[in-house]
Amino acid sequence: MQWIAVALGGALGAMGRFAVNALIFPVLGGRFPIGTLVVNVAGSILMGLFYVLIIERGVLPVELRNLLMVGFLGAFTTFSTFSLDTLALWQNGHFTLSAVYVVLNIVLCLAGTLGAIVLTRLF
Repeated sequence: MQWIAVALGGALGAMGRFAVNALIFPVLGGRFPIGTLVVNVAGSILMGLFYVLIIERGVLPVELRNLLMVGFLGAFTTFSTFSLDTLALWQNGHFTLSAVYVVLNIVLCLAGTLGAIVLTRLF
């Protein structure tokens, strides 16, 4: 049953990532990989939230860990895409933009996870 939960969560996460990129791309085009940044930050915030609700507090059933944290967020967040986007910026001569993109992903994702943990612990 755990395998099914991970597979179902992964399918939903991949579809969610595709939907975010499909919504954002027409607005900004391919100038900056904002879709990847959005899913990585949103996924980090959700990871912090689910960590507290499932692991620390047990508010949500532990069975949802595989569905939400492993499957959904594992497919929704996109480190491999982040890596490819960063290299594409770099290879196209956008050295500063690629560095900004790396820093934004790291800082915002860590801050999102920490912020969600802290806020969820308060409530």
